Amino acid sequence: MEYKRLGDYIREVNVRNKDLKVTNLEGVSISKQFIPSIANTIGTDMSTYKVVCPGQFAYGPVTSRNGDKVSIALYKGDRDAIISQAYTVFEVVDSEKMSSEYLMMWFQRPEFDRYARFHSHGSAREIFDWDELCGVYLPLPDIDRQREIVEEYETLSRRIRLNEQMIEKLEATAQALYRKMFVDGIDKENLPEGWSMGTLSDIAIITMGQSPDGETYNIDGDGMIFYQGRTDFGRRFPKARVYTTSPTREAEIGDVLLSVRAPVGDLNIAPHKCCLGRGLAGLRSKMNFQSYLYYQMVFLSDVFKVSDDEGTIFGSINKDDLYNIEVIVPNKQAIELFNTDASIIDNQVRILDSEITNLQELQSLLLAKMGNLKQ
Repeated sequence: MEYKRLGDYIREVNVRNKDLKVTNLEGVSISKQFIPSIANTIGTDMSTYKVVCPGQFAYGPVTSRNGDKVSIALYKGDRDAIISQAYTVFEVVDSEKMSSEYLMMWFQRPEFDRYARFHSHGSAREIFDWDELCGVYLPLPDIDRQREIVEEYETLSRRIRLNEQMIEKLEATAQALYRKMFVDGIDKENLPEGWSMGTLSDIAIITMGQSPDGETYNIDGDGMIFYQGRTDFGRRFPKARVYTTSPTREAEIGDVLLSVRAPVGDLNIAPHKCCLGRGLAGLRSKMNFQSYLYYQMVFLSDVFKVSDDEGTIFGSINKDDLYNIEVIVPNKQAIELFNTDASIIDNQVRILDSEITNLQELQSLLLAKMGNLKQ
């Protein structure tokens, strides 16, 4: 299929918020989504900000120090938004020749990010400017075929969102059950019979991570999967990126993974045996009740948010402090009762999360195939 020049199908839009009617301030992330802006705008002249309407695009031309990705997204909100003047706003000229959703799929391809980085220029900051964007070439089948491709992708996206919603509901159910059994109405000074106070090390085997020699790292699947810290975390399970041929501290399948460096307290579960870097600790229930241990760690999250005397949130937590965190230890019968129900929920979460991974792989395959489309 003949490739078409993108600049022949898009045009720049430069509408300013002169009357200050638009107050919905957004930004564009490197994950290629519009996100509510957290910028401090006190004293800022918002009349100079650009207006972006539903169906329009915005992108940040600076590509250096941006994770090798272009911050570009299609705005799908239901009302106009404003964005920083640093962004470029543009739109598709004729929706009967090019689908905006199809174009956004092209922007989501890793190949597009690599192209943009290669064609960026500048000294202090590298820029992928408007002329370079217009110079992109892409395959453009007829509009019906474009819409078919978009529908295939969106079908996968809808299934992913459905699974994510189901996971949220399952997790909320398990947390509500934990709260009912072990939190609400429980007084440390007057514990139920058979309950006691203890420390985290009383109920869990704790392994503090230790990073192996950097020379042993690889991305070719050689050796053991290595998780350095929370940057590898997913919703519930980490994503394998790096391997090491010389593992140091290890976690077993099902171990709770705890971030011990800022932000301290984030949690995941090891889906396989893995090596732990210094940013993580692995926790295994001494009674083999992993679901109970996971939700107990969820409810310990407030411990890690406590500020010190200077008002600083934990930047890290060391072995002694982690081992000695105070916990309530219910009797074995109560723990086992909860663990039985929670493990069923966790197994369903695991299945749904695995399906999400498979669906995302199908999406990636669909994006890859765009480069070899036939009319």
